[in-house]
Amino acid sequence: MELFVTDQAIAPPAKLDGAVFKIAGVVVLGAIMSILDITVVSVALPTFQRVFDATYAEVAWTMTGYTLALATVIPLSGWAADRFGTKRVYMLALVLFTFGSVLCATADSIEQLVAFRVLQGLGGGMLMPIGMTIMTRAAGPQRIGRLMAVLGVPMLLGPIAGPILGGWLIEAHSWHWVFLINVPIGAIALVYAALALPKDNPQPSESFDFIGMLMLSPGLALFLFGVSSLPETSSITANKVWIPMLVGGLLVIGFVLYSFKPKHPLLDLRLFANRNLTVASISLFVFIIAFMGAGLLFPSYFLQVRGESTLNAGLLMAPQGIGAMLTMPIAGALADKIPVGRTVPFAMALIAAGFFTFTQVGTDTSYVVLCGSLFVMGLGMGGTMMPIMTSALRTLSSHDVARGSTLVNILQQIGGSIGSATMSVILTSQLNESAPIPGLINPQTGEPITEVGAAFASQQGTPLPVEPSVIERGLQFMADSFATTFTVGFVLVLATFIPIAFLPRKRMPAQQESGTDGDRAETPIMVH
Repeated sequence: MELFVTDQAIAPPAKLDGAVFKIAGVVVLGAIMSILDITVVSVALPTFQRVFDATYAEVAWTMTGYTLALATVIPLSGWAADRFGTKRVYMLALVLFTFGSVLCATADSIEQLVAFRVLQGLGGGMLMPIGMTIMTRAAGPQRIGRLMAVLGVPMLLGPIAGPILGGWLIEAHSWHWVFLINVPIGAIALVYAALALPKDNPQPSESFDFIGMLMLSPGLALFLFGVSSLPETSSITANKVWIPMLVGGLLVIGFVLYSFKPKHPLLDLRLFANRNLTVASISLFVFIIAFMGAGLLFPSYFLQVRGESTLNAGLLMAPQGIGAMLTMPIAGALADKIPVGRTVPFAMALIAAGFFTFTQVGTDTSYVVLCGSLFVMGLGMGGTMMPIMTSALRTLSSHDVARGSTLVNILQQIGGSIGSATMSVILTSQLNESAPIPGLINPQTGEPITEVGAAFASQQGTPLPVEPSVIERGLQFMADSFATTFTVGFVLVLATFIPIAFLPRKRMPAQQESGTDGDRAETPIMVH
C-alpha cells in the first residue's frame, strides 16, 4: 500500500522529552566508548612496539583484529536485535566490550593483546548498530533528525578527543589506562541501560540464517583484512592483499545472490527497494571513503611534517569538533523539518572549501589558516553525516530499522577501511619516492636512509648526521606528499556531490511501509 501524504498532512515534529533523552544517554555512552577506543589505541601503537618488543606490522594487528571482529559481528546485530531484543543485546555488547578492555590491560604479550582486542571488537561491533536502532525507535519518525544529531557528537568528536586523551593517559599514567578508562564508563553504561532502556518485546519467529552468516561474516572479514594489509605491502598484487580480497569478495557476492531466497536473510538487501535508503547509503559510503580516509591523515601531518606532539596534534584538530558541535543540533532540527536534499549540499560545500586548503599545505603553512579550515570543515561535518543517516532510516518501518541500521553500519565500516587504506597507500608510495642519502644505511633493514627518513628522525628528536639542507628537503618532500594525498581526498569529496544530488528534496511521509515484506505493519502517520 502506497501512501500519498502532502506537506500539510505531516504533523510538525514533537519536542524531545526527558524519556527519550534518558535512552539517548545510554547510547551516547556506548558510542563514546567504542569510538574513542579506536583513536586512543591508534596513539598507543608506538608504545606497544616498545613494551612488547614487536614490529609495527605486529602491533598493527591490535587495530586490524578489532576491525575484523567488527566486520564479523555487525551483520548479526540486526537479527539479534529482533530475536532477543535490543536491550538484552546492547547490554551484552557492553559487557563484552568492558570485559575485553579489562583483559587487554592485563595482556603480557602482543599475541594476548590482539586476541583480547578481538573479544573487545565483538562487543564494540554491536554497540553502534543496536544503539542506532534503539534511538530510532525511541524518537519516532518525526524526531529522528534531532536525536541522531545527539548520537553524532561522539562520532565526530572521537577522532579529535582520542589522540588528546590517549597522549595524556600514556604520558601521565601508562598504556594500561588506554583500556582501563573504559571500565568505569562501561559499568555506568551497563547500570544506566538496565534502568533506562524499555523492556524488550522480541519477535522470536524469525529463524537464523546460518548459510548467510557462513558467507557474509567471513567474507567481510577476509575482504577487510586484504584492504587493511594494503598500507603494509603498498601493492594490491601482494598475496596478503589480493587473495583475501578475492575470496572475501566472492563470498560477499555469493551472499548477495543468495540473500533474496530466504524470507528472513541475515542482511535484508530488499530494503534497498526503498529509494531513500539506497541514495542515502551510497552518499554516506562515498563520503566516508573521501573524508574518513584523508581526515585520519590530518593529525599525521601535524606530527610528521610540523613535529608536534601527540597532545598538540589533537588540540590543533579541536576546531573541527567545535565547528561540528555548533551546526549538528541545528542540522538535526532542520532534518526533521526540511528535506535533507536541500541542506546537505550546502554543508558539503563547506567541507570542500575547508578541505581545499590542505591540498596546498607546506612546511610552514599558517596554523591560523589550517585551524580555520578545520573549523569550516567541522561546520560542514555537523550538517552532513547525521542528516544523511536520518534520511536513510526515517522511511523504514519500526521492524525494519534494526536491519536498516545494520546495512548503514556495514557500509560505514567498509567505506572507512577502504578510505583509510587507499589514502595510506597513496601517502606511503609518495614518501617512498624520496631521494636516498649517499653513505647512510639503515642498520636494521640494510636499505639506504632517505631524506624523508632523516627529516622524520629529526622531528622525533633523534637527528642523523646530515646537513640542515637535507632535513629541509625531506620536510618539503613530506609536505608535498601530504598535499598530493589530500588532493585525491578533495577529488573524492567533490565526487560525493553526485549521489547527494539525488537525496530527497521533497517532504516524505515518515516510516511508511517499506514494500519489502507484505506482512509488516505500516506505522501510522499523524494528520491534522
